[in-house]
Amino acid sequence: MVLNFETEKLMQELKERKPKRVLIQLPEGIKQNAFDILKDIDSLGIEVIFSGETCWGGCAVSVDEAKNVGADLIIHFGHSEFIKVDFPVLYVEVKDELDLTPFLEKSVEGLKDFKTIGLSYAIQHKQDLESIINFYEEKGHKVIISGKKGVASYAGHVVGCEFSGLKIIEKEVDCFVIIGNNFHSMGAALAVSKPVFLVDVYNDSFTDMEEIRQKTLKERFVSIEKFKKSKKIGIIVESKVGQKFGSLDFLIKKFEDSDKEVIIITMNEVTSDKLMNFYNVESFVELGCPRIAVDDFSKYEKNIITFKEALVGLGLKTWEELLKEGVL
Repeated sequence: MVLNFETEKLMQELKERKPKRVLIQLPEGIKQNAFDILKDIDSLGIEVIFSGETCWGGCAVSVDEAKNVGADLIIHFGHSEFIKVDFPVLYVEVKDELDLTPFLEKSVEGLKDFKTIGLSYAIQHKQDLESIINFYEEKGHKVIISGKKGVASYAGHVVGCEFSGLKIIEKEVDCFVIIGNNFHSMGAALAVSKPVFLVDVYNDSFTDMEEIRQKTLKERFVSIEKFKKSKKIGIIVESKVGQKFGSLDFLIKKFEDSDKEVIIITMNEVTSDKLMNFYNVESFVELGCPRIAVDDFSKYEKNIITFKEALVGLGLKTWEELLKEGVL
């Protein structure tokens, strides 16, 4: 992993904005680079505070945290802009400067039967888009990049909760190739019906996501069935400004009509320990990032489902409809 933090561009931007104190948000994988980042920004006479909270995506913008420490700017590394917030935020997308050719070569055999490829990438590989397309075209494939849709910042860009861009081109392609990691590719596999393949440059692997998709769907079906039998429900509302999925008022009304008892819980981050403290809650419905319930299935002793899955459990949507439109 060869990371380019675009330091010159960052320093120029800071000279123009002239903040006195900044809060820096780093994804888990680059918190180890904190001292290098500190050295550059500190040279401008700017006070630097690092957020120790998890930062899984551009949805996790720590506005309240920045206000609490008296910062006048958030520098958010590793993601593109997800939403507009009422606080100054500088996004530094971070480039991973790797020669992707050896990794792409591993995918050639597995893609030989697919003529047209739908291509999406994680943000750190945006600068490699043209070379990736050229690689596959030279191998005889037609390449169509996923559309810019919703919170995706660019054509071809994929994030963990937004797969509308893939759905736009699904009828035109034979399969999808995701240049990223399991987080992006599993989400894609749950969102579309065409085969999804992962080119994972960090684990040096090429993976057909179908087995993982089937395993995850079985887990989601089991979770919905458990929810149907539950009488005491906890609705989790995320306090992060970018993690608002589904209608709280709508669910409360439907639960009351179904004779389910409901409590509303706010959390900044969902953990198994926090859920267990509500020991008499039988199932939770999570209105934050849908990946919390889906990805961490084995981590929770308590049953937890998404807003869309709650609609299935309430009989407002069928399982088949959920699969057709995409679980995420």
